[in-house]
Amino acid sequence: STVKYLMIIFFSVKVYVKLNHNSPRILCLTNHLRNLELIDPKFHWNGPGGSLSSENSSVEISPIGTLILSNFKLSGIYTCSIFYKLAVMQPHKNLLIKYLIYAYSDPNAYYEFTAQYHAAPCNSYHNAYFEKTLLQILNRLVDELSCEVALIKAECHHVKMQRGGLQNEIFFTFSVDSLNREDRLCQEGACDAPHRLNKAKHLIERFFKQQVETGMQSSEQLPEIYYIEGTLQMVRVDRCYPGYGIDALLHPDCPECCVACSPGSYNPSNGIHCLPCDTSLIYGATKC
Repeated sequence: STVKYLMIIFFSVKVYVKLNHNSPRILCLTNHLRNLELIDPKFHWNGPGGSLSSENSSVEISPIGTLILSNFKLSGIYTCSIFYKLAVMQPHKNLLIKYLIYAYSDPNAYYEFTAQYHAAPCNSYHNAYFEKTLLQILNRLVDELSCEVALIKAECHHVKMQRGGLQNEIFFTFSVDSLNREDRLCQEGACDAPHRLNKAKHLIERFFKQQVETGMQSSEQLPEIYYIEGTLQMVRVDRCYPGYGIDALLHPDCPECCVACSPGSYNPSNGIHCLPCDTSLIYGATKC
């Protein structure tokens, strides 16, 4: 005799799993079925790479069909079908549940800061030497925090002063970023990148403040190159890994997360948005 199946298609559900972490328990049941007795239930899971089974070390499927994905990376469509009967004499039913499982990470931030210095004549080698020295000092300042200061640009300009003559000024733009080398000796929490980056920001702000104070206390004439008080400005810049982006409309349950780009979009760089791309068919695309 042929087995009769009653097929029910169920809707898709979005699930967010932190990149390289374990997923929550993903059920192969609806809320309605959880409260019923099911006879001879059989569960089958499929992922973006095909059939899933517990033989794969990163997949765990319990006897009642619950899925846990460990060290999660592969965003995409995961489907689970369950075959069951509600009574021995009834035909089998088959239910299909579709999950859209997205990998996400927290935005990775850095600070960009600008400062102005009174300078030697613009083509003077004193300025170039000072630039190098300043960068070394700033890096020594944040080195213990596993952070790094990089010079984005330094431009020398002639500035006409209010009610005064021309003077030379260097306009510096730097970035300060936390490196990924984790120190085994540091306490939990004190190690995380946002914490280290914040400390580095405060150290840099203090350094520029001290330059002003030192200049005020000194009875000697100001040196040729010195920091101009009040010109330090710092802004926080968020970014996502390539292939990830922030989209509160598409992902209202994870509005500030960097979520894997959906098919039809990509992120080639460290920006924070997935850009449209008609030819991208995969999740987490980095090129169009």
